[in-house]
Amino acid sequence: MPRFFSNKRLILLLVGVIVLVALIAFSLKDRQSANLPEKMVKDVVGFGQSLISKPAHSITGFFDDIDGILNTYEENKTLKARLTEYASTEVELADIKEENERLRKIIDKKDDLRAYDPVQATVISRNPDQWEEKIIVDKGAKQGIKRNMAVLTANGLVGKVVLVTPFTSTVELLSTENQNFRVSAMIPGKKDIFGLMEGYDPERGELIMKRIDSSFEVKVGQKVMSSGLGGIFPKGLLIGEVTEVSTDDYGLTKLAYVRPAAEFSMLDHVMIAKRQSATVKGTDDPGTSATEGEDGS
Repeated sequence: MPRFFSNKRLILLLVGVIVLVALIAFSLKDRQSANLPEKMVKDVVGFGQSLISKPAHSITGFFDDIDGILNTYEENKTLKARLTEYASTEVELADIKEENERLRKIIDKKDDLRAYDPVQATVISRNPDQWEEKIIVDKGAKQGIKRNMAVLTANGLVGKVVLVTPFTSTVELLSTENQNFRVSAMIPGKKDIFGLMEGYDPERGELIMKRIDSSFEVKVGQKVMSSGLGGIFPKGLLIGEVTEVSTDDYGLTKLAYVRPAAEFSMLDHVMIAKRQSATVKGTDDPGTSATEGEDGS
């Protein structure tokens, strides 16, 4: 026994291990503040880390700056090329506008299929039984609204006015199940493709474009717009995007499923298009009467 205690190195080692274990156990406790030894250790370690990290960050930042300068040079070249292209396009557009105005004067054409005055309106009512078919807005005859005026949002076409009172208007949506609701539509391209928006598939949540000439090639992803030829809707209103192309029941023409650009179930504010050109009773308005005061189209 005396021989054991005579080994001072072993005793110091055991005491050191015990103290170390005690400190580790104490430091693992969930405490709100550190004790004095922990503060000293953390401060010393933190100071050492800062001495190492600051130069490392400086060196890393230096190389990042060089890389950024190189990237900026490349981006500058790309932007200059795009600016040149933009300037060229702008000049070309101005030339086309001037030519268009000159041709319109030659043929003395005063009406434009695209022209309309937007009237802002708020949706004030929606019948749960016709949630996907009709809405009522707070603009009517007193604001110059008339039946068959197109209704749209910032995203695209949503429907048309079918009933007008002095201060309100009823709007039939493109998602209606009314088979007589038709919109003369087109798929713009090198050669425009024309057809009619007829019907809505509630299971797919998509519109159906029919009567497309079978000789035309329609691709998924192409945009569909109003053609302005039906007599009601202005030209160029976005309707949606083609998701699938098929043939009709007789195989003589094609039909396309179109994902609507506008969200019919979430309508708060809409615009009513007051056309500047005279509207006529055409493809968009077959004149089939549904209920009193409505044309059913």
